[in-house]
Amino acid sequence: MLRRPGRVRGSGRVTGRRPPARFAGWLNRNRRLAVALLLCAAAAITVHQLTPAPVYTVTALAAARDIPAGAALSEADLAAAQVPPGMMASGFLKEPGEAAGKQLAAPLRKGQLLTDAQLVGPGLLAGTPPGSAAVPLRMADPSSIQLVSPGQLVNVVLTSANGFDQQDPPQILASGVPVLWTSGHGGQTGQWLGTAETDGLIVVAATAEQAARLAGASTQGKLFFVLVGP
Repeated sequence: MLRRPGRVRGSGRVTGRRPPARFAGWLNRNRRLAVALLLCAAAAITVHQLTPAPVYTVTALAAARDIPAGAALSEADLAAAQVPPGMMASGFLKEPGEAAGKQLAAPLRKGQLLTDAQLVGPGLLAGTPPGSAAVPLRMADPSSIQLVSPGQLVNVVLTSANGFDQQDPPQILASGVPVLWTSGHGGQTGQWLGTAETDGLIVVAATAEQAARLAGASTQGKLFFVLVGP
């Protein structure tokens, strides 16, 4: 007579142990190990929750040291900085080749991000009204350039003489124009100016009407500036 394997005759029960019973037995024998594993899991979950998600950044150019206005930038003056994309505005420079060899219109502090508006060039007109022009002017008194810095407002005044020791009344050619660049703060020859002689030069932002009056004004007499408030 054949018998079914795994059964005791007349009992009707399976003689093999069930998996839950095995696990309970293992847990009873390794209680300390189980507690240690649970603590490790809890610690791992806590660390994962407290660790901030990695922040996506982009590369921008920053000053590697304090740099004076008028300095011609070299790659040694620049350092790569990782910043969040939200801090990147229009005009920020990203590659050293975009700034190397160009001239600073204003001083930079170490770590300050570099934009095209800080370089002598078309970027100086960033934010000015449409139709504005950057006009270079040669002052009659070159030493006066030391008194003005980029960002200050000036009135540009023309004085002329007729050759008989008589002077016509001074004319204000432009009122309250901002200075964009000056040769008096370490200014050097720049690609944008296109001249090897910068002594006594300032560059101002002017409207189209002001630019028409300022163009060639130095041939009509002597130019001076007067500092004014905002």
